Amino acid sequence: MKTDIILCGVGGQGILSIATVIGEAATKAGLQLKQAEVHGMSQRGGDVQSHLRLSTDTIWSDLIPSGGADLIISMEPMEALRYLPWLSPSGRIVTASAPLVNIPDYPDIDAIKGELEGLGCATLVDIDALAREAGAPRSSNMALLGAAASRLGIIDPQALLDAIKTVFSSKGEAIVESNIKAFELGCKHHV
Repeated sequence: MKTDIILCGVGGQGILSIATVIGEAATKAGLQLKQAEVHGMSQRGGDVQSHLRLSTDTIWSDLIPSGGADLIISMEPMEALRYLPWLSPSGRIVTASAPLVNIPDYPDIDAIKGELEGLGCATLVDIDALAREAGAPRSSNMALLGAAASRLGIIDPQALLDAIKTVFSSKGEAIVESNIKAFELGCKHHV
């Protein structure tokens, strides 16, 4: 069994935290894991992506081939479209519905949403609203992970929840609890 995931978004949105949580859960589950990160402009606001390959068998490459991703998890809707060539024919997209307008000629958001919705495999989630409901606006990345958790297949949502506790434990109980709440709200919105 294997799952290939592309995580994408814009620098500063918490993509690498999502990758860390999934990686922690996969490691504790005894899965094989390969990860490749690309940090675009290597600064806040630049393109960020991470390839995560999880399997019960040996993984030979850390990069997902074109047309091979089972899931694209995107913190930004335009970034979800950027990685469509990597999505497998049976793959799914779970993306934030709100844009992070970080360029002067950002395309029309309604057109982007229309294109995503027209694919038939994309779910747009208002992760910012879920994070605010959790009382932690900075936990929108964990809300997105919760919304995508049922699509990971190879990792149980409870394992992700346990990984959140481990990954954020050094930041204090309040941060752990707010991230857990955001994740759980995302799970209720599952796709």
